[in-house]
Amino acid sequence: MDPITDTSSTENVLPVKTDFIREIIDGDNASGRYSRRVHTRFPPEPNGYLHIGHAKSICLNFGIAKDYDGLCNLRFDDTNPCKEDVEYIDSIKTDVKWLGFDWGDREYYASDYFEKLYEFAETLIRKGKAYVCDLTADQIRQYRGTLTEPGKESPYRSRSVEENLDLFRRMRAGEYPDGSRVLRAKIDMSSGNLNLRDPVMYRILRASHPRTGTTWCIYPMYDWAHGQSDSIEKITHSICTLEFEDHRPLYDWFVKELGLHHPRQIEFARLNLTYTVLSKRKLLELVKGGYVKGWDDPRMPTLSGLRRRGYTPESIRDFAQMIGVTKSNSIVDLAALDYCLRQDLNKRAPRVMGVLRPLKVVIDNYPDGQTEELDCVNNPEKPEMGKRKVPFSRVIYIEQDDFREVPPPKFFRLSPGREVRLRYAYFIKCVSLVKDPQTGEVTEIHCTYDPATRGGDSPDGRKVKATLHWVSAAHAIPAEVRLYDNLFSQPDPENVPEGHDYKSTMNPKSLEILNPCPLEPSLVSTTAGDLFQFERLGYFCVDKDSTPARPVFNRTVTLQDSWAKIAKTQQKK
Repeated sequence: MDPITDTSSTENVLPVKTDFIREIIDGDNASGRYSRRVHTRFPPEPNGYLHIGHAKSICLNFGIAKDYDGLCNLRFDDTNPCKEDVEYIDSIKTDVKWLGFDWGDREYYASDYFEKLYEFAETLIRKGKAYVCDLTADQIRQYRGTLTEPGKESPYRSRSVEENLDLFRRMRAGEYPDGSRVLRAKIDMSSGNLNLRDPVMYRILRASHPRTGTTWCIYPMYDWAHGQSDSIEKITHSICTLEFEDHRPLYDWFVKELGLHHPRQIEFARLNLTYTVLSKRKLLELVKGGYVKGWDDPRMPTLSGLRRRGYTPESIRDFAQMIGVTKSNSIVDLAALDYCLRQDLNKRAPRVMGVLRPLKVVIDNYPDGQTEELDCVNNPEKPEMGKRKVPFSRVIYIEQDDFREVPPPKFFRLSPGREVRLRYAYFIKCVSLVKDPQTGEVTEIHCTYDPATRGGDSPDGRKVKATLHWVSAAHAIPAEVRLYDNLFSQPDPENVPEGHDYKSTMNPKSLEILNPCPLEPSLVSTTAGDLFQFERLGYFCVDKDSTPARPVFNRTVTLQDSWAKIAKTQQKK
């Protein structure tokens, strides 16, 4: 059953935690493979910040280890010093911890194994299974062949073991310039799998490594280091995304030739989200090109960006469980992630009142200078969160969209002569307007209130069809509010006409800044990361840019839940 399309219940969307990977592990345990031991790893390359796609892998690897009372390592596959940085390493550790996972004392690096990998390489040379090649990178690509044509053997493939050992040791000693020589595995240039056509294992590269500095001038290729690192760490189940399926025979070949511990590689489909790109290369382009304001821009799908916007680790873990893992590529609707977020925030976020686009309302018959403290519920889902006092006075702000001078059909909010309820306060009725003489825009509304309706109910039983949120003008906190939308304007940002790229689909309205927005005074003391529901408007998070003198709130997600509506519609069918 597909958890994305199954709508048998809209109350509890999280399926039973089972999938084809766990079924494979169950089979291995039943057969006694690995002595019923389960040891996984999360192996990021420290060349960028983690994104929501990585979260799926993190939840899967750490979750499986927990389910089987096993272990999960955090290992950095740091084999390319030109693209790696300590900043990325630190951010990855922060993100994994934020998601709620702990690797204990099992923090490893491929660079921990550089000496061991070098020894393994010499072992393959001695076995006649690796050789030093002087072809250029372009020549190696030309010799490789195609999917329909076999490759051509390098003229250096027949070098003797002694010559290869000598050349490889001199490569390590720094005798040759960058790019002049490589070490290649000697496998099969006619193989139908291009990964087995004598892949490069080492290249000469003079670059300072974040951890080893300038100790090495040759660096292992990812495909050489990755599998052997898994073996060294005695990983039992090496869980990878589908693009590594064609690499599995190469990893198996290396392990078999070296006689090492053999992890079982299992591939699953990576996460694809609508209105999102999840390529680290493209995310780096957005950051470097100034299209966004850093890796933690709240429009970015990075975990740091989602965290800053107000997504919770619980909602992301729920999302990962809901979408599950499969062997086939598909695209998940971004609304599914927002659904999980709303489900979580509905339970935890205190309710407050704020006005984004203020319209002044004067209550003519309310005593001038009087202030009342009204009781407001903090969260109806959690009575234990109690109530708060919110001041009410003669002049308040409401949303501009909550008033129409000439109301359209089915508009039940405020208009001339109409009565509405103010949340937790009184019934008010519009009696007159003030307009800008130049533009004709309504700038001020004059109303009367019914003192008998304090608390929002009428003792005579009369009904109103709308309840509005509001903020007392005399007590309002002016704040900056940032309204975020999808970074891309179409569901598949990379499906563009020839001559264009994904950046041509960027949404020019992905950020709207409103300032000042009056908020209720209970928000005077907040901390970056605090989450609230602005009644009728959505969920908002205090941004890291916020200060007591200039509060800044990010809209995390609106209250409208298109995913829940889709599910209910499908359920009715």
